[in-house]
Amino acid sequence: MTRFRIFFVSLFGALAVTLTPPASAQQTDAVKRGAYIFHAAGCAGCHTDTKNKGALLAGGHALKTPFGTYYGPNITADKTHGIGNWSDADFIRALREGKSPDGDHYFPVFPYPSFTKMTDQDMRDLKAYIFSLPAVATPNKPHDINFPFGFRFSMIFWKILFFDEGAYKADPAQNAEWNRGAYLSNALSHCGECHTPRNFMGALKSDMNMAGTPDGPDNGSVPNITPDKDTGIGKWSHAEIMDVLDGGMMPDGDFVGGAMTEVSENLAKISKEDRKAIAVYIKSLPPIRNKVTKK
Repeated sequence: MTRFRIFFVSLFGALAVTLTPPASAQQTDAVKRGAYIFHAAGCAGCHTDTKNKGALLAGGHALKTPFGTYYGPNITADKTHGIGNWSDADFIRALREGKSPDGDHYFPVFPYPSFTKMTDQDMRDLKAYIFSLPAVATPNKPHDINFPFGFRFSMIFWKILFFDEGAYKADPAQNAEWNRGAYLSNALSHCGECHTPRNFMGALKSDMNMAGTPDGPDNGSVPNITPDKDTGIGKWSHAEIMDVLDGGMMPDGDFVGGAMTEVSENLAKISKEDRKAIAVYIKSLPPIRNKVTKK
């Protein structure tokens, strides 16, 4: 009996080792999932100075807004100028709460009001992918913000008024595809951050969700993407919306421009099922009549 017990325990232990993926395999899986999230979220767009041929995620990208010019920070794994010293908890705190590891409040030009809706797992996977990329020792550029919007302590009051912290909660009245589309649109791809007008304090106007604005990033006009048939995309089919997300071609044969070009290039890398989910969600939004005039 003793010999049998020893044999059984040894066999069970061997099976446990065989069935449990090694840490390196788990990390590889996290990096793969993180790459998917990275493209869905469009991280490279704000954190890479492509205009000046800057390194991936090394910061320096200038974003002009009505409140001043903000420069995307270095988010490579460099320990001096990037986020190489951040723990998973630090990374999650930044996206969930809009706070640095030292407790400083981030300006909402960093779209944490959308990223807060991400799951913890997606945040950890995103960090794993970013940390798998080359670390770049590029110093950050200071923001050039108009008075009085440059005081970080004021973000405490801004958050009280406008920030709803917390992961996305599925709507039980909707199916899985719709909820996936809502998560992708509102958390990862943060569509509303560009397609929704803002008030004088820089907060999104919830009653004009996705209705477009003439005061978008870099002082550009951003179109109405609600299903309004006259001023939005109400006449577009699900397939036509998916075409925009997969290559940028619009129903009239023209192609999107500006920042949306990069967005469509990123979303072309996610699955067809996820692009369909985004289309289903966008088509379900309340139509808002808002004709956006180009500047």
